[in-house]
Amino acid sequence: MRGQYRRSARVVAGYIGALVLILGLIMLIPLLFVLVFRGEGESARTLRAFLIPALICISAGYSIRRTIGDSEPNTTQAMLICALGWLVLSAAGALPYVLGIGAGYIDAYFETMSGFTTTGITMFTGLDTMPHSIIFWRSLTQWVGGLGILTFFLAVSSRIPGAHLLFGAESHKITSGRPVPGMANTVKILWTVYTGFTVLIIALLKMGGMSIFDGLNHSFTALSTGGFSPYDASIAHFSALPGVNGVMLEYVLILGMILGGTSFLVHYRVLSGSVRSLWDNSEMKLWWTLIAVLTSLVLLDHLVLSGETWVRGEEAFRTSLFQTVSILTTTGFGTRDLTSPFFGPLAGQLFLVMMIIGGCVGSTAGGIKVQRVVILFRVAGQQLRKLVVPRNASNRILLDGKYLDEMEVNRVSAIFFIWIGLLVFGGAVTALLSNLDGYSSFSGMFSAMGNIGPCFISTPQIGDLNPVIKIIYIFGMLAGRLEILPLLLLFSPRAWRIW
Repeated sequence: MRGQYRRSARVVAGYIGALVLILGLIMLIPLLFVLVFRGEGESARTLRAFLIPALICISAGYSIRRTIGDSEPNTTQAMLICALGWLVLSAAGALPYVLGIGAGYIDAYFETMSGFTTTGITMFTGLDTMPHSIIFWRSLTQWVGGLGILTFFLAVSSRIPGAHLLFGAESHKITSGRPVPGMANTVKILWTVYTGFTVLIIALLKMGGMSIFDGLNHSFTALSTGGFSPYDASIAHFSALPGVNGVMLEYVLILGMILGGTSFLVHYRVLSGSVRSLWDNSEMKLWWTLIAVLTSLVLLDHLVLSGETWVRGEEAFRTSLFQTVSILTTTGFGTRDLTSPFFGPLAGQLFLVMMIIGGCVGSTAGGIKVQRVVILFRVAGQQLRKLVVPRNASNRILLDGKYLDEMEVNRVSAIFFIWIGLLVFGGAVTALLSNLDGYSSFSGMFSAMGNIGPCFISTPQIGDLNPVIKIIYIFGMLAGRLEILPLLLLFSPRAWRIW
């Protein structure tokens, strides 16, 4: 028995070593900004903030890989690698914040986990004056985490034993399949589309008046649906800047967020010539319906609350659309604060619902995913149908012309149940250990679990939260990103055995 645990731990440790090695190489990238912006907030301190952790990660990762080598994992071990990998990489990725700007380690770990999981909750204020390398590191963690850390690992590595299991552990798909046969080709296509869209958004933001640096950061965090911005005011920072077309920037970012929140399998099909893929399945139909209906309700709530006419209709529509897309895709950019008088009580309630739903399966967005909402509706309909049809009638759930496997239905139901349980737990602990009201307390855990960022707790208040609450939010962010089950396996001794 002891040998089984030891062997399983070696398999997991070997892959963690490879991940740490690649993270060390990624940490060298911000050094370019230390050199480019020398004298503009960059110093020897920020140079050491990236160079020291990078060298530690590279040497440690290389040593582990040389000692242990490659072994093909089973399904359970792949999920353990996934969950533990995100925890370890966030622990190492926090070091530049500690060494570069003197952040406390828990706050730095929180910020890094928020980045890699593309949540976007931030512990930091004074972003406008932070070193460019630190700002870029925040954005880079979200861009890498957008399609997944393990997916990035598979994209830059070759001949990885059990690659399909690692991909499935991090990027579980519901009947979505792969764009092409072969794991290597699938990962290559995903990252090619992802990178291409990133370049497109950078170019469009530059046309709207953003600097290359700001465009790079906002493109990274829009397409990854992460929402980190180099400015405390987020996108509102650009509304009054001279030489900047703020209206165009908002519409470009809306496009970027929708691209990130839509399945990349759909993107591949559209780019291959099948435009019908934008609306030919139940998830995409509900996706466009949600954007249209929720935007209309937020806009209507504003008009009723303010008593405004349609004289400023475009501005009100743009604000409603931007915030709806930002929340529904779990990006978290803001042109207005969620507590702004622009948004009424109905909008506030709808934002919480959007945080739970999130984007499409196979996208960079968080939440329980639109397709799972479709499945849960079908499950409810199935139970009602059982009351009126003969007992021997078929009650299988049909989705887009295919019957869903019962195990998949059970998985979706279990994820939703555990999701709600964790939301209640996190909200209750927040209320118990803080002076926040019940509504704000729940919104914090909604934001963490949904990987969304904005909530009804201000950034200074988040920074002042009890460390216990911060740790719960850290696990909440990871649970939401990995869809709970891989994280729970870490606490199961039986999962570390070889079967």
